[in-house]
Amino acid sequence: MNALTYESPGTVDEAVKLLATVGGNAKLLAGGTDLLVQLRMGMIKPTLIIDVKKISETTAINEENGGYRVGSAVSGAVLGEHEGMKSAWPGVVEALELIGSTQIQGRASMGGNLCNGSPAADAVPAMIAADAVCTIAGPNGRRTARVEDIVIGPGVTSLETGEMVVDFFFPARPVRSGDAYLRFIPRTEMDIAVVGAGVSLTLDEAGVCTAARVALGAVAATQLVVEDGAAALIGSTLDDAAMANLDAAARAVCRPIDDKRGTIEYRTKVAGVLARRAAGIAQQRAGG
Repeated sequence: MNALTYESPGTVDEAVKLLATVGGNAKLLAGGTDLLVQLRMGMIKPTLIIDVKKISETTAINEENGGYRVGSAVSGAVLGEHEGMKSAWPGVVEALELIGSTQIQGRASMGGNLCNGSPAADAVPAMIAADAVCTIAGPNGRRTARVEDIVIGPGVTSLETGEMVVDFFFPARPVRSGDAYLRFIPRTEMDIAVVGAGVSLTLDEAGVCTAARVALGAVAATQLVVEDGAAALIGSTLDDAAMANLDAAARAVCRPIDDKRGTIEYRTKVAGVLARRAAGIAQQRAGG
């Protein structure tokens, strides 16, 4: 049995070098809310744990070009206290704050929620709707990727061996913009999403939608971008016809599973309902 080693680097470059030493048999520790459970259950057996919480790039929230760069290890509790992000991207903040109990929210990170690869991850549809881009560091340097391109299957990401997500960039918001994330769970709190829906949109002075993004979670093997749903909103005042078309577009892309928390039919129906409701909240936040 190989011994488990713990390292706590101070820079991204140091973390990348450590990742390279074990040929892919390392795990990053940010909040640890999934990692520690997996370790205890014997689901994973890494030889190296790399704690990234002492790296300033992964724990900072900085304003940049009118938008915000959020470190991958930033927790829901920390993000929920950042006035700039709450004002610009309330849906993203709310999504991350939905994860777990108060204790979990103090630990669970945005990067971990993405890289765990769960189709039901709450933060991911909201980040996709926000058109967030992540910075990835690895043995070949740095690159960027849209959040929607990271998860490629349950528990599987597009990250190459030795790569890590450093941070996320949320772009500057035009005036009259808003976003929202909603989920349905069997209990009132602390549960896994049966369906999640994120919507971001911009309105003109007449209340007509000029830009939109719609994303769903927990209704397929990965989170889904609902392009036809966005198209249904753009050019409309989010009237009944536009909302009905959004509902239909959301239901059309669903490829859910049947399990004890929801049938295929039920999840598909709820996806349309949540997309409409999230769009309505985003519209209100945009001043519509």
